[in-house]
Amino acid sequence: MTWNHPQPSRRTLLRGAAATALTTTTAAGVGAAHAAAPAAWPTEFRLPDGFMPEGITIGRRPYAYMGSRANGAVYRTDLRTGEGRVIHEGATGTVAVGLKLDEDGLLYVSGGGGGSARIVDSRTGELVTAYQLTDATGHFINDVILLGDRAWFTDSRDAVLYGVPRGRAGEVRRLPLTGDWVQTPNVNNANGIVGTPDGRGLIVVSSSPGRLYHVDLADGHATEIALSGAADVANGDGLLRIGRTLYVVQNRLNLISVYDLDAKAPAATLCRTVTDARFDVPTTVARWADRLYLVNARFTSPQTPETTFNGVAVPLL
Repeated sequence: MTWNHPQPSRRTLLRGAAATALTTTTAAGVGAAHAAAPAAWPTEFRLPDGFMPEGITIGRRPYAYMGSRANGAVYRTDLRTGEGRVIHEGATGTVAVGLKLDEDGLLYVSGGGGGSARIVDSRTGELVTAYQLTDATGHFINDVILLGDRAWFTDSRDAVLYGVPRGRAGEVRRLPLTGDWVQTPNVNNANGIVGTPDGRGLIVVSSSPGRLYHVDLADGHATEIALSGAADVANGDGLLRIGRTLYVVQNRLNLISVYDLDAKAPAATLCRTVTDARFDVPTTVARWADRLYLVNARFTSPQTPETTFNGVAVPLL
């Protein structure tokens, strides 16, 4: 594993200390901070052959939940042992891309090209409900974050976010992206998504050409976040925010870029980058204790029933 640190400013150092001291980030959907994970806990774990993972989420207990692009299944791994099992079987023709675990045990799952959002009970594996957010073609429901009373989903092929009610029935809110947002045809645009530090807006990464945006929840107005220390976040995929520290997974670059956010997120300064020899096109990231956990989607390898897949952990520094 390699940590590359640009020369930090005094402000960056102070903010990094503040982020480390932060104990609760529920507005970001990250949950409470935990004590250090025991060194004996594995830092790598196998997934079923052919599973084709992309999303990972971790709640308040040491279990990682990962979704399958092969059939929409959900797999749960015990971080203490590395052992796991399928808790939701999925179905032929469905996929599970980004996913987030709510405090009530419900998993919100992005349905990819099928245009759906599904809610799965993490305790029983049962499908609770499903929403058809878009037409079944021409869209890609990619990632999700829990903020306020809604789960917000990105569509990589359309300039729209979708707000699904959390833990209750209700209407889906459709939020078109305006302002600085640039929608490039025939490539993945909106991908990873997190809440802003003040909990009043959203940060969305556009994978191509690699931009970060602050999105106003009131009207969908997107303001491009000015980057310092890097020209872009090309291949930006999963996002994780802890305090004012933003982790951007750049999948095909096998890289995590770590940014210091200004208070209202109009600007971000690159603090460091993280690489690891075990990265094989990591897509999304979740935190437990003093570790970051990622799944390797292996997009550059054959995607067959025999292809091996895994997840890895790196220190949260």
